[in-house]
Amino acid sequence: MISPEQEAQILRLHHAEKWRVGTIAHQLGLHPDVVRRVLAEAGAIDPQEQRPSLIDPYVPFITETFKKYPKVTAARLYDMVKERGYTGNPDHFRHLVAPLRPPRHVEGYLRLKTLPGEQAQADWGHFGKITFGKFQRTLWAFVMVLSFSRTIFLRFYPGASSFFFILGHVEAFNSWGGAVRTVLYDNLKSVVLERRGDAIRFHPTILALAAHYHLEPRPVAVARGNEKGRVERSIRFIRDSFFPARKWKDLEDLNRQADEWCRERAADRPWPEDRTLRVKDAFEQEKPKLLPLPGDPFPADERLEVSVGKTPYVRFDRNDYSVPHTLVGKTLVVSATLDTVRILHGTDVVARHPRCFDKGQVIEDTKHIEELAGEKKKARKERGVDRLRRAAPSSEEFLVRLAARGEKLGSSVTRLLRLLDTYGAKELASAIDECLQKDVPHPHAVAHVLEKRRQDLGQDPILPLVLPDDARVRDLVVPPPSLHPYDNLKEKDDANESDDNEAGAVARC
Repeated sequence: MISPEQEAQILRLHHAEKWRVGTIAHQLGLHPDVVRRVLAEAGAIDPQEQRPSLIDPYVPFITETFKKYPKVTAARLYDMVKERGYTGNPDHFRHLVAPLRPPRHVEGYLRLKTLPGEQAQADWGHFGKITFGKFQRTLWAFVMVLSFSRTIFLRFYPGASSFFFILGHVEAFNSWGGAVRTVLYDNLKSVVLERRGDAIRFHPTILALAAHYHLEPRPVAVARGNEKGRVERSIRFIRDSFFPARKWKDLEDLNRQADEWCRERAADRPWPEDRTLRVKDAFEQEKPKLLPLPGDPFPADERLEVSVGKTPYVRFDRNDYSVPHTLVGKTLVVSATLDTVRILHGTDVVARHPRCFDKGQVIEDTKHIEELAGEKKKARKERGVDRLRRAAPSSEEFLVRLAARGEKLGSSVTRLLRLLDTYGAKELASAIDECLQKDVPHPHAVAHVLEKRRQDLGQDPILPLVLPDDARVRDLVVPPPSLHPYDNLKEKDDANESDDNEAGAVARC
């Protein structure tokens, strides 16, 4: 809009001074189209006789494109006409094409009112990252709003999975002391698995929740977020009023502050239906209308079927949790809350651990590891006894008598195995038989018999070579080196000695 004084000045410069449109526009700092409009309205020029523009040949194409694609952008339209020969500037093109765009249809909305206890709206809000140890997870806020009183429930979780979504409902209803009859949602996967128009396949967990609390899950129409505008505005309110510049130690501290904010700051704001009341006053009117909570709590644990590999651990949520070694190779079920991970075999709880939200951690029960180590040690002893029994069958009776005398079997088996490695199976079996005949069942007696036999035969005593249990050492084969280079050295020494003897004989002569 321009002032009447400017319109009068435009007409004076045109009629009295005979200035052209461009000159008037430049002098007065106006757009040439504004000058032409003023002159045309005054009848000074014919609007059809305006100066031709570069866009004129493309106006029919632009108009037709707008009819087919009303939301096409000016940038895309510029590329289209440029391919067809338009040489104008893109910035000027935006101004020229704006009057040609059809007017946008603005949809009107009714202001909806709900009865107390009738409806709530729920949604997720993204609030950056949260660190657990060395691992960062996405921080999500579950927000549920009572549509009548605008009471907000806010809870932060390290994820937006179905487990956290269901847990948010349970904690919200527990906080309010009752449930609503209908909850509005977006078409998120935790609610809607598949949708074709009004045909909806719901997530089985949300159906179980609805049956437990006697409520109706109601997804809004696709791309119609305005239908749950109260929760959308509440999330914006949280972003503006609660979260900025807030300091918190951990997730528990953040949720504690969120509860306090919901009870105080959010509850003290004016109620939109009656500005003389507060939201907390409206909630007191709505609370008696909420559905009573069922007597038994809803099972909101996160459940996952897992397999135990060769090691006694199960993988859950990027971490490993120990289980008894007797369950290796079996399929178990993990049932987890925010604090605890329980591992079940059928209906029996076989392991319980604190939950970890870090990544790549190993959470162990020392009892599980000690039982496995004891089993391994016992197995090693049993393997040693089996080896002795195969090498010397009489060793079984030998060990029985040894145990009857109160001797330690573990160290005795180890000693006999070393004698087996040193002297061989035949010699050991014969020595054990002799000790049994003399009724001296002790490893030292067996060693004495073996050493005395070698001494009687005039043989040197054998020095035992104790190798570690590492198979890479015990099974190592060292090929005998070739002595041929030493034979060559001996031949050279003999030849040198012969030459020296000949030289000495010549000298004596």
